[in-house]
Amino acid sequence: MKKERCADANAITRDYFDSLLLEQRLMGAGKPDTSVTIFGRQFSTPVMTAALSHLGTFHPDMESPMEAYAKAAVLADTLHWIGMAEEEEFDAVMDTGAGTVRVVKPYADEQKIERQLRRAEERGAAAVGMDIDHIFSAHGEHDIVMGEEMSVKSPDRMREYVHMTTLPFVVKGVLSPRDAYACAEIGAAGIVVSHHAGRMDYAVPPLMVLPDIRKEVGDKMPVFVDCGILSGMDAYKALALGATAVSVGKHLIPYIRSGGAEAVADRIREMTAELKGVMAFTGVRDMAGFDSSVLHLRTFG
Repeated sequence: MKKERCADANAITRDYFDSLLLEQRLMGAGKPDTSVTIFGRQFSTPVMTAALSHLGTFHPDMESPMEAYAKAAVLADTLHWIGMAEEEEFDAVMDTGAGTVRVVKPYADEQKIERQLRRAEERGAAAVGMDIDHIFSAHGEHDIVMGEEMSVKSPDRMREYVHMTTLPFVVKGVLSPRDAYACAEIGAAGIVVSHHAGRMDYAVPPLMVLPDIRKEVGDKMPVFVDCGILSGMDAYKALALGATAVSVGKHLIPYIRSGGAEAVADRIREMTAELKGVMAFTGVRDMAGFDSSVLHLRTFG
């Protein structure tokens, strides 16, 4: 049964992106610089890959898509994210040389979580994290992902994961100031504001709640955003509202299919160029110069 658009969080998110209008600010403007430092590493763009998983399983006609996706991040000089993966696939991604954040699922198997955190550290990952928006199914039971059971993780247990590794620990699936505050309390080094492609109907758009989340955590940690980023304009709006950087996932899959790493890298570069264009027209010279007052919510028509 087709989901009603009014309930579809992805459609709601797209509508919110498109409802945000921009002022033009050209007096005193200059050529923009999109370089950004994340977890102590400098990159050319805040347009990152997203934590996709098992591309080879879902797209068996594609040759080594997870490695191609990672190689694209190297070519585009951006931070790479990877989701659910077994050790062999994770190692292949790390062999590309991509600066990578490994997002671990909230497995019921605690030993598997510990093994994956340990392996990420051994392979020199940029950071690790946990995907808390995969704890539950749509029916309120523990989720089953690729045949593996997930489980609820208490704040105390999440704090233990933070201290289990020397790497920065990121919590993905934050969609409220309340959860953002809890992540800061357990010592998380970053959060990803996301509804995971609309796992919950009527989920608030990430950009709508982003300013309150940024206000809640202040400058304590980077705040990343995914869900529905399709262009440099989308990236600009997220950055103006408080994001440190943005992730692009589903939008890049056709590029992996059509041209592999080079095509994905080209699209990331195009989105970065689009971002620079909007920055130039709104007087934003660098990543520290974003100002949410340039945005206006459409109220007419």
